Amino acid sequence: VSLTNLHRQVLYDQEDIGRPKAEVAKQKLSRLNPEVSIRTWQVHFGQQQSADLLPLFDIVVDGTDNFASRYLINDACVLWNKALVFGAVSQFEGQVAVFNALRKDGTKSVNYRDLFPLPPAAGEVLSCSEAGVLGVLPGVIGTMQAAEVIKLVTGIGDPLTDRLLTYNALSQEFFSVQLASDPTAAQYLPGSLDSFMTMDYEVLCGNKLPGSGEISYRELKQREDLVKVDVRDLHEQPRITEFSCLSIPLKELEWNLDELEGKKLVFICQSGKRSMQAVQIFRSYNPDAEVYYLAGGVNSFVKQ
Repeated sequence: VSLTNLHRQVLYDQEDIGRPKAEVAKQKLSRLNPEVSIRTWQVHFGQQQSADLLPLFDIVVDGTDNFASRYLINDACVLWNKALVFGAVSQFEGQVAVFNALRKDGTKSVNYRDLFPLPPAAGEVLSCSEAGVLGVLPGVIGTMQAAEVIKLVTGIGDPLTDRLLTYNALSQEFFSVQLASDPTAAQYLPGSLDSFMTMDYEVLCGNKLPGSGEISYRELKQREDLVKVDVRDLHEQPRITEFSCLSIPLKELEWNLDELEGKKLVFICQSGKRSMQAVQIFRSYNPDAEVYYLAGGVNSFVKQ
């Protein structure tokens, strides 16, 4: 549990800071209803965890906040024929849908890739840490997801299959969009367990570059030979004080490439997205340069 996003958490308070979210959630939900059986796994949810865990359950609820996890979870649910209750938030809006659920005619409803076959390009969609989110919004969307789970389990009502519900907290308005299967989207789904297990969702979603180029905060502290370049805009906080750093906003980088020629570089931004773009820009200018981007950006060492 982290203090930085405590304002948008429903189950947690300041006494839980530093404790694993899964264990805190289990304790508090067990106190609400001790007859419910709750199991937790404090692991990074990757392909192997999908293969181990998804066959044990009927419904998957996606409470993640990044595209790599969303695409991985969706593809796993399609592969193992599991209903997926989807939720997402950004700034003042949220979305809810039920993907890959069994229709009355025995076919499966649309999945996430029917709506978004491929992830957005790097920088097209801001993360919660970059764009922010209204504190009450995750609780609203999470409660809607819980309602969809109840409907799927009990068979009552009309679940959000083949529909995307959008909620705007500023206007307190809802609108629903009808969804249809995209015949071309199937080509992007892993066709087998082997292809699923070997797919790199971090690369797919632009969270890292293929091959070399990523450097961790721990590695960065050991590389005094690297010139650090902050490609965020000048107004962005917190400013970097841990080490000396050049400040060249990404939009100005192409005008300053000559200044960086001949140096070993590491680009830094808030979350790592723009610094990856900076690496690509510099590699197109000098393919042989030793250049890196800080994994997780400023957020990574603020947390540490």
